[in-house]
Amino acid sequence: MSPDIQDYEFEGGYPDEATIQRAYDDADLVRAIQLYKQFYAIVSGAAIFVGNEKIGILPNLAFGTMDTLPRHIGYTLNSDTPYAPVLLDLTNGPLVIELPAGPLISVAMDIGQGWLADLGVPGPDAGKGGKHVVVPPGYDGPIPDGAYRIQSTTTRVLCGVRSLPVGGDVAAADERLKTIEVYPLDPATPWEEPKWIDLTPDPQDTTPLSAERSLDYWKLLHHVVDTEPPVESYRVLYGELTALGIEKGKPFAPDARTTAILERAARIANDQMRVQSFADRRPDREVWPGSQWEWASLRFEDGAFNTENYVDNIAREKWFFQAIGASPAMFRRSVGAGSLYWLGLRDSAGRYLDGGNTYRLTVPADVPDKLFWSVTVYDAETRSQIATDQGKAALRSLFELKDADPAQPIDLYFGPSQPEGAENRWIETIPGTGWFVYFRIYGPEGPAFDGTWKPGEFERIS
Repeated sequence: MSPDIQDYEFEGGYPDEATIQRAYDDADLVRAIQLYKQFYAIVSGAAIFVGNEKIGILPNLAFGTMDTLPRHIGYTLNSDTPYAPVLLDLTNGPLVIELPAGPLISVAMDIGQGWLADLGVPGPDAGKGGKHVVVPPGYDGPIPDGAYRIQSTTTRVLCGVRSLPVGGDVAAADERLKTIEVYPLDPATPWEEPKWIDLTPDPQDTTPLSAERSLDYWKLLHHVVDTEPPVESYRVLYGELTALGIEKGKPFAPDARTTAILERAARIANDQMRVQSFADRRPDREVWPGSQWEWASLRFEDGAFNTENYVDNIAREKWFFQAIGASPAMFRRSVGAGSLYWLGLRDSAGRYLDGGNTYRLTVPADVPDKLFWSVTVYDAETRSQIATDQGKAALRSLFELKDADPAQPIDLYFGPSQPEGAENRWIETIPGTGWFVYFRIYGPEGPAFDGTWKPGEFERIS
């Protein structure tokens, strides 16, 4: 609740006109703040479609491949594996995604980033290839024998695919993405063969950054509400939205009062989400006692942030403020998990990482990875890879660190200028800009979970 909301006074049990106006303004502000946070994942998901459309990626018509770089604005995207945004529109019926055998990791989500299914290595085909039939809301028709059914809750679906660069071969990983086939389940459905576009060379922004602190946020939310079928789990929240003038089938035309409330709520709620994300006070964020490392995501057995008794909205809001996509495979903490993410945003003394200082991070020998590991630096403002003249934001065992002896510890450096002798072991930071990292392990093994192996802390050095 906003700190300037005060108790109300009544004469004889009834409010006067000033009290009535203030009470409604306060109620709508509190309502808008809460709805902003609860719908953030949906607005962020819609921004993925909007941002991709601007660079030529259109549902069913054009897909993309991308070796991610700092010029690609996307929440905590990484450069470890090439990506393929495969955007689908189920308006004309079910679509088939046919994956080849091989090291592909994929997740299918509705437009609100609600988890629908894992595909590829973490999915039911287990990397052996297979047909996945994505069906629209309300569809109960048959699918071919041997195919995997994916029931969508929205008409638009985001299927994000990553291709593991085996042995550091990015070109082969990129080509593997282009062997994915998408086509209608019903052969009579009008269809053009989708084209593949190389997204690596050009800048892009597939986030709600430009809208998240203004009325544009609510306009984008209204667009989703108006163009998609209602999702059952959001029915109560749709009712709350109507009090703010957001309702399916009706134009969004807020008056001056409502506009001011919505704009203020966007700023307050966005600030609150930043605090939740970067100043988390929950004890289950800690990876090891006495360490500054945190879990990038809290632990859930599904992709929808369900606990035994409730949906953990606070954890959900934290995750989607700094990341995109969620699935059970991403949250698993056991041997056999596809990957593991740790969040680092403070130095050994508990201070936030500052782009004007230089830090050393010691990675002990024998990182418990079956595949590879990496450390990626993100700008705290954009939650995207830090963009500097250096032109890179990651230190990776398959690439920059490939010549390092895995049996020996290695020192990595982060700061505004390169320390002497730290070539290929340094990431440039920006004075006056906060930053954080994701430490990723692909194919994590037992020591990564039982605490017998852990990275060092960020040590500030001269």
